Amino acid sequence: MCGIVGAIANRNVVSTLIEGLSRLEYRGYDSAGVAVLNQSSIERVRAVGRVSAMTEKANEVNLNGQVGIGHTRWATHGGPVERNAHPHATSKVAVVHNGIIENFRELRDALEAKGVVFESDTDTEVVAQLLTDVMKTEQDPVKAVAAVLPKLHGAFALGIVFAGVMYRDWE
Repeated sequence: MCGIVGAIANRNVVSTLIEGLSRLEYRGYDSAGVAVLNQSSIERVRAVGRVSAMTEKANEVNLNGQVGIGHTRWATHGGPVERNAHPHATSKVAVVHNGIIENFRELRDALEAKGVVFESDTDTEVVAQLLTDVMKTEQDPVKAVAAVLPKLHGAFALGIVFAGVMYRDWE
């Protein structure tokens, strides 16, 4: 079973994300990861195995951000390896996802035909890459998500952060 957490604060949220993921450990999973906004970029840490393995990596790189998302994953698309762990990210977005995007293969094929190179075997990365593609013409994150959601078929929940968009921008 997968789990999603998110946090926004006027302080570093990494410990909050890690605590949230730790509380989801009882559900079973094969990997864990977090992504945070740091100034205008997205930084992420992922690891196969326990949340503690991902926590060690986050501490090693001194991961820091005031907005973030996290995920514990149980492999559905692609094996339990780090490149398939969530969050999946581009320079524009990071995405965590529960559920299944049933038409991910069709969407992936269309993006690959445009020259998009994928790093994972997951349906989740398709969402990140599709959002990034839409954002070439639609810079507003809300409008980009509104354009992408109807293209996704299945039952799913998404957590998304956008590079350069801090929660203060929405106040």
